[in-house]
Amino acid sequence: MATLPLTPSQTVGPFFAIGLTWPDGAEIVPENDPDRITIHGTVLDGANDPIPDAVVEFWQADQQGRYPHPDDPRGGETSFRGFGRCGTDDVGHYAIHTVKPGAVPGPNGTMQAPHIAVSVFARGLLARVCTRIYFPDEEAANAADPVLSSLPEGAASETLIAAKSEDGYRFDIHLQGEHETVFFAV
Repeated sequence: MATLPLTPSQTVGPFFAIGLTWPDGAEIVPENDPDRITIHGTVLDGANDPIPDAVVEFWQADQQGRYPHPDDPRGGETSFRGFGRCGTDDVGHYAIHTVKPGAVPGPNGTMQAPHIAVSVFARGLLARVCTRIYFPDEEAANAADPVLSSLPEGAASETLIAAKSEDGYRFDIHLQGEHETVFFAV
């Protein structure tokens, strides 16, 4: 019996974002929410070129650190969706509108600093990549966070901390290269 050679893996694209986004996907909270913030940035490839058709997905807790999911025994805010998804535009830019999450329980009774879980889907990726957005104004919580403290100090952990901007926070996602964002195996 002859065995056939392996065929190469297939990548997604070139029109990856079509059908995966929806009109209010970037609106995690309504426009009239007084605590609404904007998180925006650019998704970049290894040559530091913008990726115009990536999809960026966000999962987060509410301001009290509760997830709007039945598996959270603390019970989350029922009107808070906690999930958003948007595509990048022609210059690789994305933006979501949400609230800053609260701290959430971590392993072994620890607390995790306020953060947003992020998945990126794009052509050329065989599987999504996962990262987190942490906030620069949470220095003490970030220093005690079990995930951030497990990373080497310096540039690697800094890729997970958003920068304060005039209209909220900026978080660029570098898929490869010198400034590659830290990604997690989940």
